Amino acid sequence: MDTFSNNGSAHEHLIRDLASELVPVGRLKSPIARTFGWLGGVAVVAVVLAIIADLPALEHRLSAAPDMWLAIAGSATTAILAALAAFQLSLPDANRAWAALPLPAALLWVVASGLGCLRAWLVPGTHIADLSETRDCLIFIVGISIPLSALMIVMLRRAYSLQPALTAALAGLATAAAAATLLDFFHPFNAAATDLAVHACAVALVIMANWALRGRLISTAT
Repeated sequence: MDTFSNNGSAHEHLIRDLASELVPVGRLKSPIARTFGWLGGVAVVAVVLAIIADLPALEHRLSAAPDMWLAIAGSATTAILAALAAFQLSLPDANRAWAALPLPAALLWVVASGLGCLRAWLVPGTHIADLSETRDCLIFIVGISIPLSALMIVMLRRAYSLQPALTAALAGLATAAAAATLLDFFHPFNAAATDLAVHACAVALVIMANWALRGRLISTAT
């Protein structure tokens, strides 16, 4: 009986000692709240770019080719929904079906961007991008994606994902789509096939980079 009491007392002391060293962990915000937080960072970048952009020229391009609104709406919505899906999938109990959330918006983005190839027929005097200009598009999308990806990674690392590859790919899609949307501030020419191909390559490059680095960038539950 004394041995049992001594063992019980020792266990209580051990539990008390271990509990005294525990550090309180802050409650993780909801995926929606974290999505809005990330979009706040995108908005800051957008404000900075808007200050140095030629906004009257952008307004003129949008009024001359109203279908551009569809492409912008598609890319912006893709960024929002892909970010939300990434934050959802960063939770251990997330359903893989969240990965399909940005697909309709991405389809709108692709289809509406393809219509840009027809604008040269619809809008007289439109300028088609040459190779140097398409290269600048590639640099812009990749360059803007870097800080947006960094912010996304910082926010994702607080959670533990059981599906890191899918989470990282969606994070890459969100940042690439946001960067492509911001590109419209400085995109003074119509989308030709070459231009669209470069945009697609830039988006794919960002997604693949996030996917390839998933092990180092996203904490995973084991």
